[in-house]
Amino acid sequence: HSTGGELVEYPVVHDEKNRRFEIHLNGATAYVSYTPFDGGVDYDHTIVPPSLGGRGIGSFLVKYVLDYAKQHDWKVRPSCSFVAVYIDRHPEYQDISLAHRAGGVASAS
Repeated sequence: HSTGGELVEYPVVHDEKNRRFEIHLNGATAYVSYTPFDGGVDYDHTIVPPSLGGRGIGSFLVKYVLDYAKQHDWKVRPSCSFVAVYIDRHPEYQDISLAHRAGGVASAS
């Protein structure tokens, strides 16, 4: 069991044909799917199979795709609620999120 301090690294595969970022583990696939738009990307689904649940894979994947967007100077439309909540909790991504920039929804929590 991890103490929470260490971050497990998972290899992420970018499947451009199917517009998905994937992690393959133990015969299962977790992924974030996306739809590109002019100047950015819409992350619309985060799927983690039950067999891969509880390992932080969803959060790892979302952090990966947000970092990827930042590196490419893309704006992010977080249609997936999991992605939107992750951005809520990690203010460093709010400047690239179309859902977070408009009204400056900064909360004190």
